[in-house]
Amino acid sequence: MNNVLTSDQELIALYLDGNHSGIETLIRRYKRKVFTYIFLNVKDRHLAEDLFQDTFIKVINTLRSGSYNDEGKFLPWVMRIAHNLIIDHYRKSNRIPTIENDDEYDIFNTIKIYDDCVEDKMITEQIHQDVKKLLDLLPDEQREVIVMRHYADMSFRDIAEQTNVSINTALGRMRYALINLRKLVKEKEIILTH
Repeated sequence: MNNVLTSDQELIALYLDGNHSGIETLIRRYKRKVFTYIFLNVKDRHLAEDLFQDTFIKVINTLRSGSYNDEGKFLPWVMRIAHNLIIDHYRKSNRIPTIENDDEYDIFNTIKIYDDCVEDKMITEQIHQDVKKLLDLLPDEQREVIVMRHYADMSFRDIAEQTNVSINTALGRMRYALINLRKLVKEKEIILTH
């Protein structure tokens, strides 16, 4: 079976028929997006790994129980589960997420760099660090929309569903986030050019 061409629904059906390769393929297919989303929200690698695992345990339990409503929206459903687990974690720990610089895992290291020379790679890394710092200065709603859109590759419809707002609100948050990023770049005098 060609896993790239197999739809999410076919993989779910395969898993429900007892073939565990179906769920394994789904996890591999979406691991980077789901983990990245979780990590950018909790900013702690070990916690992100735990929440990622909890997310897919919940996915598997829901599939096994027959409660999953197949509407062709597997990834947004998984992201919603991850989002809810993040919220639950912060409710239980009764704290606000803090921003920590973890050299062990950096999301920008997962982005392939195609530059050939060391100087270009260094410049690109500096740009990514600057962008991360700027994102952390945005209001939570604006940062969340940028993370969901650009790092989790979600559509505005999915973002709206996940954050319980209208599509226009999600678009507005993105617009304001971009305006604020431009202002921050000017204020901080960060040069984001090669």
